[in-house]
Amino acid sequence: MASRPILAATLQAALLAAMSNVLAQLITASRNKTELLVDWIPVFQFLLFSIVNTPPNFLWQDFLESTFPAHPPAPHPKKFDDKPLPQQPLSLRNTLAKFLLDQTLGAAANTLLFSVSLRALQDAMAPAPRITGFHRAWAYWSGPRAIDFARVDFAAVWDAARAEFWPLVGAGARFWPVVSIVNFTLVKTVEGRNLVGAVAGVAWGVYMSMVAAQ
Repeated sequence: MASRPILAATLQAALLAAMSNVLAQLITASRNKTELLVDWIPVFQFLLFSIVNTPPNFLWQDFLESTFPAHPPAPHPKKFDDKPLPQQPLSLRNTLAKFLLDQTLGAAANTLLFSVSLRALQDAMAPAPRITGFHRAWAYWSGPRAIDFARVDFAAVWDAARAEFWPLVGAGARFWPVVSIVNFTLVKTVEGRNLVGAVAGVAWGVYMSMVAAQ
């Protein structure tokens, strides 16, 4: 798998993740009737998480498609001179296998990765103040001690991840299966599936941003 599609997917997902966190903050401020200002520190945290999370998800989707192709080749293809072979029909067996693996192993791994990564990153930046100016936030973020994982109590992070695991899995089960069905039946490329997932992830990211802010 070439690195360029993974890089493109990572950049797309990172921008959409940052957008989802901004939207979550604006929705929360509107509900609480407070000033509509964006705290850029959690936006950067979500962006960094997406940069870490997207490549393994891209490779996971590539593994699923290569192992269970949507349109597997015919076992004994007939020759049609120089004409391309006709595409085989959608494999319901392979589609079901991909769906089940994605909604069990994939969902569990993504949920744990989200909880552990975000909680650890929040602890590593625990002294971070609320910064509503983008340039000030960037200066703080790029400082030498903005992130210090020596501050992280990983036992507490793991306990928090375990506590929120099933609630998050339950919430995801009401959202992601529809996205997976669309991806595995209508979208033909891994790049396209990652883009669909990233766009759907904006809505999911709003919810997860609110969870992470608690």
